[in-house]
Amino acid sequence: MKVHLCVVGRLKKGPEKALLDDYLRRFDKTGRGLGLSLGQVVEVEDRKGGGMAAEAELIRARLPGAVFWVMDERGEIMTSPEFAERLGAQRDRGIGDLALVIGGADGIDPGLRADAGSAISFGKMVWPHMLARVMLSEQLYRAASILAGSPYHRV
Repeated sequence: MKVHLCVVGRLKKGPEKALLDDYLRRFDKTGRGLGLSLGQVVEVEDRKGGGMAAEAELIRARLPGAVFWVMDERGEIMTSPEFAERLGAQRDRGIGDLALVIGGADGIDPGLRADAGSAISFGKMVWPHMLARVMLSEQLYRAASILAGSPYHRV
């Protein structure tokens, strides 16, 4: 299963970009033997200032398939093993592409959130967009490590 990131905004060079690239590279390397791989990292920008609805249209146009999850502060809070289990379950169902969506500064459009297969939260706190990307990429790597039985994730 290819896992795609579809995000609002562009991440420029810097420490966050270096961390993001490192974790995505680790995820791809660890996940390949498990049937998980990195797909595209899609960045969209609403240059006309249409807000969440315009961002949702841009995201929908770039989603690689019908299955997508959104990162949203109102979403489900889960443990890393639960996240890994859910990724593995999608793969085992034969889903070819899963897109993980991070919205813009105002969050995820309600219509897009309603159409998502899942809404996942990193907790009740709101995180800066660039850190949310890094945290999600680390959790992807951690999930692949958990599924592979590697010692990276310690209980």
